[in-house]
Amino acid sequence: MIHNPIIPGFAPDPSIIRVDEDYYIAVSSFEWFPGVPIYHSRDLRSWRLCDYGLKEPAKCNLIGLKPSAGVWAPCLSYDRAEKTFYLLYSIVHSKNNWYFDVDNYLITSDSIHGPWSDPVYLCSSGFDYSLFHDDDGRKWIVGKDRDFRTKNIDQRPIILQEYDAKEKRLLGKPVPISRGGTSRRFVEAPHLYKHDGKYYLMVAEGGTGYGHSVVVLRSDRIEGPYECYEGNPVITSAPEAFEASEHDSFLMPGKYNPDADLQKAGHGSLVETADGEWYVAHLCARPLLPSLRCILGRETAIQKMTWTEDGRLLMEDGSNLAKAIVPAPDLLPQPRREQPVRTFFDANENPHIPPALQSPRVPFTEDWISVSKEKGFLSIRGRESLTSSYYPSIAARTLTAFQARIETCLHYDPDDYHQRAGLCVYYDLADHYCIFKTWDEELGKAVLSVEGVIGKQVIDGTEQIPVERAQPVWLRGMIDHTQLQFWFSTDGQHYRKIGQAFETLNLSDEGGRYGRFTGTYVGMFAMDCLTKSKWAKFAWLDYESGTGDGSLSQI
Repeated sequence: MIHNPIIPGFAPDPSIIRVDEDYYIAVSSFEWFPGVPIYHSRDLRSWRLCDYGLKEPAKCNLIGLKPSAGVWAPCLSYDRAEKTFYLLYSIVHSKNNWYFDVDNYLITSDSIHGPWSDPVYLCSSGFDYSLFHDDDGRKWIVGKDRDFRTKNIDQRPIILQEYDAKEKRLLGKPVPISRGGTSRRFVEAPHLYKHDGKYYLMVAEGGTGYGHSVVVLRSDRIEGPYECYEGNPVITSAPEAFEASEHDSFLMPGKYNPDADLQKAGHGSLVETADGEWYVAHLCARPLLPSLRCILGRETAIQKMTWTEDGRLLMEDGSNLAKAIVPAPDLLPQPRREQPVRTFFDANENPHIPPALQSPRVPFTEDWISVSKEKGFLSIRGRESLTSSYYPSIAARTLTAFQARIETCLHYDPDDYHQRAGLCVYYDLADHYCIFKTWDEELGKAVLSVEGVIGKQVIDGTEQIPVERAQPVWLRGMIDHTQLQFWFSTDGQHYRKIGQAFETLNLSDEGGRYGRFTGTYVGMFAMDCLTKSKWAKFAWLDYESGTGDGSLSQI
């Protein structure tokens, strides 16, 4: 059996493909760099991060973007005749109820690991573009148009346009082909497929919240018209039919279904195994009750599908409710690769930053982060604060469970209060918590403290612990569902709490302003708002996640 979510933690908008025996899923990354994490599996059960699609700043400039802008809904596809991978992605620069400033690009590679080609600019209207390779050799893109005229606020169709791969340009003008198949509104995330001579348009409807869903329409012609058939939506967490209004928030908390193990199921893509079994990868979420807040962000799940005799794609069990446990394909199970709890920073064995780590907006470059600057350490040069949208110094990974321990040994000798380094639990620049070592000029000593930033409110540490300036300190964060508690040690053996327990519920899409789409990260940071020159050294990073029974294990 397959246990969902197959990719826990922040991993939304999955685009799944198969290349021979290998399966790949690309997901959205928004303001995080490197962009477009790509996961690999051979059995659809066990998935691991294998690479990123956007590893070069030239392909993905995110500096200065607001939270939850950046790289949206990548589409990964493969042309078997060309033996070429294609990756479409959107970079959203700004957004509001009317205007979206966004550029859409296409890159290609002979290998999933790159190198990827220079970006081909496609267009700047709308987002969620995907590429369809027809069996006659022609290529088409489909996407969600964004009509910004107030009279057409509810008329934002799915559009189709041909792409010339040789000329590397779009042909003609985009043609509207669908405005959705249900009354849930918010149609987006289109993918085209062809089966038994018919074209199938898979879209998301109901917003990327509790009313989310996967809807399938079909047509005899690629240009349409596309008709919705009985059984739609084919995957959802809210099976009861409803009609959304123009006043509804896309989060639709009123559509929470207490009988569903997975919430927000929608935004799907289809894959066929070599033996003719069919699956849809889709996003989902698991809220903390009763808050309905999802601190892990939107995750990736998968459902088994089947084709009916009359050509409808439906879930194999005949329902449309997304399941936490689904039948696995007839593929040899792959051994699960257990990741060690502790990550050491050894430049001799691995001269690169560990692949699980990302940074908001900025690439990892030797001028601010290095495993080779000092042997056995990850060195981070402090720059701007955790509230910066330009040059913060953060190296973090996704939180994958409601219970987790993060820990490090920090070597740092601050001499000014502008300088800080430590651990952070970070949703975005407006919502995060941290434990850090800094300098207090009144005490004339280095101190340990904690801080929270929630919206426009700063929660100062309730205590400061004097420590030796040149001595290492051990820092720990313990997450238990709605609570985060920081701990410290001066000898690596005896720990005690520092500061108050912080609430994690603000670290969620639902915890902030309209239009947040990411998830919680945990990791290391340094800050020097005086000269941007003070380096911090981290000896290792522990990440141990909860198993659901109150214990911790690595993942």
